[in-house]
Amino acid sequence: MTSAAGEAPLWQPQPERVEAAAVTRFQRWAAGRHGAPADGGYAALHRWSVDELDTFWQAVAEWFDVRFSTPYETVIGDRTMPGAQWFPGATLNYAEHALRTAEDPLRADAPALLYVDETHTQVAVSWSELRRQTGALAAELRALGVTPGDRVSGYLPNIPQAVVAFLATAAVGAVWTSCAPDFGARSVLDRFQQVEPVVLFAVDGYRYGGKEHDRTATVAELRSELPTLRAVVHIPLLGTDAPEGALAWAALTSADTEPVFEQVPFEHPLWVLYSSGTTGLPKAIVQSQGGILLEHFKQIGLHCDLGPDDRFFWYTSTGWMMWNFLVSGLLTGTTLVLYDGSPGYPDVQAQWRVAEQTGATLFGTSAAYVMACRKADVHPGRDHDLSRVQCVATTGSPLPPDGFRWLHDEVADDLWIASVSGGTDVCSCFAGAVPTLPVHIGELQAPCLGTDLQSWDPSGKPLIGEVGELVVTAPMPSMPVRFWNDPDGSRYHDSYFDMYPGVWRHGDWITLTDRGSVIIHGRSDSTLNRQGVRMGSADIYEAVERLPEIRESLVIGLEEPDGGYWMPLFVHLAEGATLDDDLRDSIKRTIRENLSPRHVPDEVIEVPGIPHTLTGKRIEVPVKRLLQGTALSKAVNPGSIDNLELLRFYEELARARH
Repeated sequence: MTSAAGEAPLWQPQPERVEAAAVTRFQRWAAGRHGAPADGGYAALHRWSVDELDTFWQAVAEWFDVRFSTPYETVIGDRTMPGAQWFPGATLNYAEHALRTAEDPLRADAPALLYVDETHTQVAVSWSELRRQTGALAAELRALGVTPGDRVSGYLPNIPQAVVAFLATAAVGAVWTSCAPDFGARSVLDRFQQVEPVVLFAVDGYRYGGKEHDRTATVAELRSELPTLRAVVHIPLLGTDAPEGALAWAALTSADTEPVFEQVPFEHPLWVLYSSGTTGLPKAIVQSQGGILLEHFKQIGLHCDLGPDDRFFWYTSTGWMMWNFLVSGLLTGTTLVLYDGSPGYPDVQAQWRVAEQTGATLFGTSAAYVMACRKADVHPGRDHDLSRVQCVATTGSPLPPDGFRWLHDEVADDLWIASVSGGTDVCSCFAGAVPTLPVHIGELQAPCLGTDLQSWDPSGKPLIGEVGELVVTAPMPSMPVRFWNDPDGSRYHDSYFDMYPGVWRHGDWITLTDRGSVIIHGRSDSTLNRQGVRMGSADIYEAVERLPEIRESLVIGLEEPDGGYWMPLFVHLAEGATLDDDLRDSIKRTIRENLSPRHVPDEVIEVPGIPHTLTGKRIEVPVKRLLQGTALSKAVNPGSIDNLELLRFYEELARARH
């Protein structure tokens, strides 16, 4: 696959926009101060950022005025992966930087947070109020005996209290970890029991899809199954009283206490995130205060181009890394938009209403939501005032070409469309948004600064214009410090470094085009490989799900014991549709015409639904294992799946085949 270098871009930033972008000003400043290239635009800056990794990250720290309470000895000590040492000797605090805007008397009363729920009632929390609540809660955590390194957990939706609890935890130097309240007790315990929290912040329930969901019994179960808890803090989202032995949120956040920010080493843990964990227990990924601080300053300040005049909305829950990424918008003095509710209630336009109501300038969502809007034939640009939206960003899965066209046609023709791709593993993007570059249909604009992103063949040879493994050949500051309960580092090593020693292999297929853009093709560990041709599942989903009869699909490639290859396509039909010969023919014809005859499945099978992880990713590898005859208990971690019953269909199918 090669890029069509002559093809016209879908979007090109205006010269005044390029001139005003923070990344343009950063490049000019870094050229004068640090020897960055003054000419050659983003491509030259990116080349410099990976060739001169130490100088680049030093420049980022200076540009964003990172406060090191003790200076660093060098930018990178040991640069071996895994285990690279960043800014050894330095101490700092993430929360101090996140609340810095509150120190500005001109901004103290401006909104730091805008919170919206399904009733579309809007609540603003000012910078000074956010700082006051954080100071009060941090003091109470210290009074409870919470010390640097202790774990503090949240069973919370995307509400202001979650942001305050996280910031207070970081201020104390404790380690934050959270799950969304739609996770059942077993899923939460699979995560929290690994890290043994001493405090639990929990809601009594949440509202979703127009209904109230009581969570008091689940919280009681968490309390009984987490013996390390010293305190439980009750947040009455549904208005209930605190259960016996729990502390009331209001009482812990009422004081007017100046926050005290514990100065911790650069590599000190900030939070624990969890991978989707489709097999075995979820990986408990530890990222550092300093590493996240620098990586997110770069991403949000340079790539997303966000500053004090912006409003940053990303549809997410606290169980997904995008919540952590969203909260880091505070670093650049940006107002965060927190939406707690269903993406499709009362109808599919819910997220566009939030963007309109809050004046969001960057609206982040999933590729699946964009395609659902397209399928529902809605017209956001016509029906909503989206004049403040400068950028729509998508992640979770590759945005199909039709999604790019739909956003351009139905939101605004001068819309910056940023399809981004990264991972929980680095809580950041490997490739995506660049405000100064054109947007080409179906492509991510470029690799991110300081990220030596390459596409490799199985022998480790770099590829241009061909599909290969996504690798990162130099360390990033937000790479995990370690996994929790992985004393010898073997699980960490095996997750990313088993294929190419010393090089991060992420598990995605990508193409780096000859114009420097990036195409993501889906997971390489569930890759389709037919007659020696490797294919990404995302390409098939994009083609099939254009058909109005198909709600969602899942494709699996199975190497058969006799050397054959079986590639079934599972389809979840739209209401009223029937999988008859005509529809089967239509599906196969669509795939053949849009992709290739090699992509056409051997069978099309109707299923009651497509299983996902709790963060909404289709689970291809566990279904593949089930079809190969692996027992359900060994093929998948039940606590990581949104609907376990759906997997029984695939298990029965495997029995019938074997």
